[in-house]
Amino acid sequence: MNEDLKVNLSGLPRDYLDAAAAENISAAVSSRVPAVKPEPELVVNPWDIVLCTSGTLISCENAIVVLIIFHNPSLRAPMFLLIGSLALADLLAGIGLIINFVFAYLLQSEATKLVTIGLIVASFSASVCSLLAITVDRYLSLYYALTYHSERTVTFTYVMLVLLWGTSICLGLLPVMGWNCLRDETTCSVVRPLTKNNAAILSVSFLFMFALMLQLYIQICKIVMRHAHQIALQHHFLATSHYVTTRRGVSTLAIILGTFAACWMPFTLYSLIADYTYPSIYTYATLLPATYNSIINPVIYAFRNQEIQKALCLICCGCIPSSLAQRARSPSDV
Repeated sequence: MNEDLKVNLSGLPRDYLDAAAAENISAAVSSRVPAVKPEPELVVNPWDIVLCTSGTLISCENAIVVLIIFHNPSLRAPMFLLIGSLALADLLAGIGLIINFVFAYLLQSEATKLVTIGLIVASFSASVCSLLAITVDRYLSLYYALTYHSERTVTFTYVMLVLLWGTSICLGLLPVMGWNCLRDETTCSVVRPLTKNNAAILSVSFLFMFALMLQLYIQICKIVMRHAHQIALQHHFLATSHYVTTRRGVSTLAIILGTFAACWMPFTLYSLIADYTYPSIYTYATLLPATYNSIINPVIYAFRNQEIQKALCLICCGCIPSSLAQRARSPSDV
């Protein structure tokens, strides 16, 4: 009787009141349970995809060169040791770019950032140092042609390899050992977590090595021109033949040095003048051509070499083409 009176006084049916009470209870319960936030979607930077693709191409291409030199006992001359060092450095650089992509999106931590940037710095430093060592070796092979194939040259080559890899590893360990900007972002360079001072040291070192390579290649050009002139006189070549041979040698050296400068100079100069406040698109736009140098290196230094071409043909088809077997080395093949 009392319940009916209450219903009549409220003026609402019992079913409506029961539904309203259920909604109030569910609202109270839901307010006490913390809301689960949806996980943010993984957004991949297209520039990182391009760098990872470049790293994959670098790794595959240089792995072929490393395997050819490692499995061919005849390729143990100083020149091939330096080419193998260059290919190994570029191979590690490509692996570093791939690992950087994986860690950036799947395993983010300070430790992985430091290890990845250390590997990339060490490998690219070894690549540039190997290019300088190859230039020195080419100069010595022309300037000291009579004594180049001596035991002293082999010892000097091993010393260069130890120095260039030791220096590169030390440069790569600097961020890992504490010289980074993870604790103070204001000291960051265009490549985090490298500090501005670290990037400046790397850039100045590159400019110094580029100037040294330029000077050595100028001397190599003079020697090539002199050798081509002497060969022309001995074999009574025409002046046009001497001109074509010399021009081909100088053009080869210009392509080698020009490619190296075009790939690395934009990023080097940008690292000197910019810092972390600059838009990241400029960093990607200058860093990407630098990675292309590791793609071009096997073509210039390895696949153009006759002995490596022969070894590659033996691996692929089990034979050496007659045109390759009878080809003579000219002064332009520097």
